[in-house]
Amino acid sequence: MTFMDLFWLIFLLSAFQPVIQQRLLEFRRVRMIADLEKKRDSRVILLVHRQETMRFLGFPLVKYIDVNDSEEVLRAIKLTDDDVPIDLILHTPGGLVLAALQIARAVQAHPAKVTVFVPHYAMSGGTLIALAADEIVMNDHAVLGPVDPQLGQMPAASIITVEEKKPVEKIDDQTLIMADVGRKAIHQVREAVKKLLSGRMSVQKAAAIADKLATGTWTHDYPISHDEAREMGLPVSTDMPEEVLELMALYPQPVRQQMGGVEYLPIPRERKGVNGKH
Repeated sequence: MTFMDLFWLIFLLSAFQPVIQQRLLEFRRVRMIADLEKKRDSRVILLVHRQETMRFLGFPLVKYIDVNDSEEVLRAIKLTDDDVPIDLILHTPGGLVLAALQIARAVQAHPAKVTVFVPHYAMSGGTLIALAADEIVMNDHAVLGPVDPQLGQMPAASIITVEEKKPVEKIDDQTLIMADVGRKAIHQVREAVKKLLSGRMSVQKAAAIADKLATGTWTHDYPISHDEAREMGLPVSTDMPEEVLELMALYPQPVRQQMGGVEYLPIPRERKGVNGKH
């Protein structure tokens, strides 16, 4: 073998290595999903969004819930028999209300039990989906978030506050229009949350939760812990299966050029006794 032959061999191996690694990762995901479905006798669906990085420019692109996601999740639910439970694993910053609400309504309509697992976070539209489940299982430090509508980069509730606090003659037409749209958006989301929670609690409790989550009680990025969610009256558990966390590890954040900010040895660490024995 000549030097050039060796060079091209190394080049080809380097070029195909990422493809091979990706295929192996996908195989492990499929196998673990199948194992989890067999163990829990359920349909397992994952809605996982990671921040992607463009290949050449390096700009971060944040993925979110869109109509493509809703189409796929609705198709998966449609392929599931009415008596088969659904385990929906959520890891998302949120997204389009339209898409999230489509998924939430399909989750609510499924006759068998639907469990939503939140290993790390399910904000905004992710929370909207979680509200439709029969049970929400959150990891110890996982969080949900408010579902108050956002108009562009601004909370609808805050735009309405401007209109209420300033004389109308001092408010520009654009703000008045956005305030009107904001009222409609809040009303729509609040009513949607009430309907998603109906059947599992009283009308009064559902209305109270909807008001708290949809009307701008907190900033949109406020992290709602499992304790707070439980205090509100949501069906929250912390009995997170280890298999769900292992499955999430197979959805790593895409590697960037620069060094990350977190580093550790990815092995269990236990305290040893004085003589080096447990």
